[in-house]
Amino acid sequence: MRKARTKKIMLNGYGSILRMERGCYVVQNKKETKKYPQFEEVIGEVVLRSGNTVTVGALASLCFWEIDTLILTRRGKPVGMVRSVEYDSHVKTRLCQYEAYTNDKTMHIGKQIVLAKIKGQNMVLRKYGLNLHKEPRINTHARRVLISIEGTHSKHYFNQIFQLFPKWLIPDTRKTYRAYDGLNNIFNLAYEILKWRVHIALIRAKLEPYLGFLHTVSMGNPSLVSDFQDLYRYLIDDFLIAYCRRLRKKDFIMKQETFSKKRKGKREYLTDSQTRNLVDSLYRFFSRKIEIPRIRGKGKKQRIETLINEEAFLFAKYLRDERKKWIPRIPPLFI
Repeated sequence: MRKARTKKIMLNGYGSILRMERGCYVVQNKKETKKYPQFEEVIGEVVLRSGNTVTVGALASLCFWEIDTLILTRRGKPVGMVRSVEYDSHVKTRLCQYEAYTNDKTMHIGKQIVLAKIKGQNMVLRKYGLNLHKEPRINTHARRVLISIEGTHSKHYFNQIFQLFPKWLIPDTRKTYRAYDGLNNIFNLAYEILKWRVHIALIRAKLEPYLGFLHTVSMGNPSLVSDFQDLYRYLIDDFLIAYCRRLRKKDFIMKQETFSKKRKGKREYLTDSQTRNLVDSLYRFFSRKIEIPRIRGKGKKQRIETLINEEAFLFAKYLRDERKKWIPRIPPLFI
């Protein structure tokens, strides 16, 4: 049986170098040199930051062995990835995905995503003794109605969970694009990391990330990524509720940014050190085990990142008619 790819290589320090040496990935910085045997360690992912250096030989090896390679800014925001050309090899899956977009599967998928998102949000609301959603009976066949249902429930949800954060940190409303306040920017960064975790999983499953079934299909919008993100956002929310309780006002800084030729504004962010800590904590969080059995093997638990990968493969099987239905598996929260 093929060993699971569980080992990660993360280049956090500025000036770190990744290179190949006699069948080993070598990470070198000012303090130490670490070697990762290419086959013994079973590398599953490499994370690079701005300020790191990578040799072409190492990149070629990562692509040849189809090892996910994620590129972050210095502040930890994912901006790109290196992938093998083999990721585009399974044309049948994408053809089935295009066909599903125009047939009855579209509404089934959209309904399952909305119901799963509401179920996950209710887990968070129940854990903290807040007012639960009334799970809707969805009889519609219009995508815009599904989006309206999802939006209404999300507004109620954030109004509830924002009560759990320190009072000085609570914003007036949940804001995504170009938020000015610190808490919304924390959520946006955490969701961005989740986004790339989902994006990689969809590509592994040979799916088209830009063709979704609930969110709008438009240029530059990876709508299937947004669809799948909704299945796991509640896990990030629960993580941030606990994480933000130990933050202090000194952990934030104001930065002036240019929004247009005539408009400037100040936005609140975590300091660089706190941002790195948040990003590193999130990566450890994705490695935590949840009580959902793997689709293969005897284990009753699996990592969150493994679940996301598995769900993408199950979804692809449904699109190829290898499964009769697709109902997302929603893991319980950590106690």
